[in-house]
Amino acid sequence: MKHKKALSALLGTLVLLTTGCNSNPAVIGLQDTADGPTPTSQSAQQTITIIGASTPYPALELLADAYTKKAAGVEVIFLDSSQSGGGIEAVKEGFAEIGTVTRSPKPAEADSQLTYQPIAKDGLLVGTHPSVTGVDNLTTQNLQDVYSGKVTNWKDLGGPDTDIVVLDRAEDTSAKRLLRKHYLGDELENAPNAIMLNRESGIIDALQTTPHSIGTLSLAKATTQSLPINHISLNGVAPTADSIDSGNYEMHRTLGIVWYQAPSETTQGFIDFIFSEAGSNALEAAGFAAMAKADS
Repeated sequence: MKHKKALSALLGTLVLLTTGCNSNPAVIGLQDTADGPTPTSQSAQQTITIIGASTPYPALELLADAYTKKAAGVEVIFLDSSQSGGGIEAVKEGFAEIGTVTRSPKPAEADSQLTYQPIAKDGLLVGTHPSVTGVDNLTTQNLQDVYSGKVTNWKDLGGPDTDIVVLDRAEDTSAKRLLRKHYLGDELENAPNAIMLNRESGIIDALQTTPHSIGTLSLAKATTQSLPINHISLNGVAPTADSIDSGNYEMHRTLGIVWYQAPSETTQGFIDFIFSEAGSNALEAAGFAAMAKADS
């Protein structure tokens, strides 16, 4: 994967749509081969810019890497992630070709020219710092006890005699909504000593550096980035692509993309690849639960 600076004017405009943009987007590709689809010389656009929710990025990055090894001269640029709403707004305003989302567009965001398509399912993983030994499964009651502060020592759950450090998310995040929907319930009060973190990147950093901690994060990120954390089973069900695909592991987010109006030839080629058998195989090989191919 290569890195280069995106146009400062483009990034300056995107700052108005989302937070955290900088001048170092990741560029996937540029490998010319004789195999696979190759854009024609008449194509006006050879660059595809992507922005939006961070959770789908690992899936799109591996798809872009696979595609650009076959599509000669195509660049796929990932700008700093924001949220689903930022991705939708960016494609509608013409500042990006593809937006990444973890939800379908809201009624106020949708119109006849906005296309939404899910690409894969990503489990919400309950993870712990490697120092939490002896705990590889938690029940619904266990999670409620931990996240409410009723249980504060890992020894009560079969682990070491140390305090539990709860890394929590805000109520309006998809992670906390999923945790409440499937395990905590709407009325459970948060642990008084929980550490509230604004972004999933904060959870990922803290889980690796804070002994005896527990938190939720993207299974896709934990898998593709080989994060050194414990993956916790819930009610005896392991968080894997197979268990998500079978419906046994219910706590997952749907990863999707959006685009606006008729895409350029270059963008359409990448979209076609995403929903092709080759794209699905690439997702499955990386541990994602790939969804059905788009209708042709």
